Amino acid sequence: MVVKSNQRVNTPDINITNNTFSMEDSGRGASYTVPCDDYVHVVEFSPFDSGSAALLAYGGNQYVVVGTCRFQEEDMEVEGVEFTTLRVFHHALRVDCLAWSPESRLDKLPQLIRFCTAAADRKVRLLTSDLQNQHEVKVMEGHTSYINHLVFEPTEGKQIASVSDDHTCRVWDLEGNETTTFRLRSPGVSVCWHPEDAFKLMVAEKKGTIRFYDLVTQQAILSLDCGQSPLMSADWCLSNTIKVGAVTGSDWVIWDITRSSYPQEKRPAHVERAGNFRWSRVNENLFSTTGCPGKISSQLLVHHLGHPQPVMIGSATVGAGLSWHRSLPLCVIGGDRKLSFWMTEM
Repeated sequence: MVVKSNQRVNTPDINITNNTFSMEDSGRGASYTVPCDDYVHVVEFSPFDSGSAALLAYGGNQYVVVGTCRFQEEDMEVEGVEFTTLRVFHHALRVDCLAWSPESRLDKLPQLIRFCTAAADRKVRLLTSDLQNQHEVKVMEGHTSYINHLVFEPTEGKQIASVSDDHTCRVWDLEGNETTTFRLRSPGVSVCWHPEDAFKLMVAEKKGTIRFYDLVTQQAILSLDCGQSPLMSADWCLSNTIKVGAVTGSDWVIWDITRSSYPQEKRPAHVERAGNFRWSRVNENLFSTTGCPGKISSQLLVHHLGHPQPVMIGSATVGAGLSWHRSLPLCVIGGDRKLSFWMTEM
């Protein structure tokens, strides 16, 4: 139960607010929650240093809320979590996926917020704002079916990659030009960029194959095989790039890409089909998985490669989205009118 709330996070015509929330009492419930006024379809911490508190964005039916989060684990003056709304961006349709640009910074003037989104109209939108008077939206068209995931090139943020049910991975520049297209053999479900090499891209396909592409030669240089399908989500461990993880069916699978194209470890994770897989950004052995949204209760599981069982089991009603804080062992999922945060003991 949230026991302290100064003000709810409102939707579109919101003023900047500063909200402090405290800890949940339930052992299996979230460590912290932040109330929202709508269902949260996607939520993403910025994985980049913004020069301030952690940037977080979440998307609802026709808007994106951008704010900062500060937790009591990093600031003793905070009780629980302090969420400060910076701006609400109107969005033509429900937000289905979202990615942060490394150019987003709050410690320089003018401030810069840049992120991209995808929606059911098969378009990528690039939103840029100085949080004052300058706001720009660029629309990128080319996909012919539902977009499942997108990501910015992480070193300079001058490119965006997206994957779709149309069996393509497309790379765009910031002007909206499609610069590269990779033809896939099944729907693309996840795309990740190498954290330091701007020419290496990882693409996961629903049929159970993960390929690594060289953007210079535009050729696949390595492939991994789940041995089963459907593959629903995959992630590249950015703190140790020989590790790749995914959820396929109800299992999680882990590869060491220097050893084999087949998984090194595989374990059942969820009673029904799994939905998301994400590596922690602070511990290369820590990762989380969720069940698929739409169930009565969508479990969040946090796993450690040194432990045979999940190190934490969180229960969240109809959760959507999954993201890790860039410097704390803490992850967030969205849900019906709230964000739920889980802190993991290291």
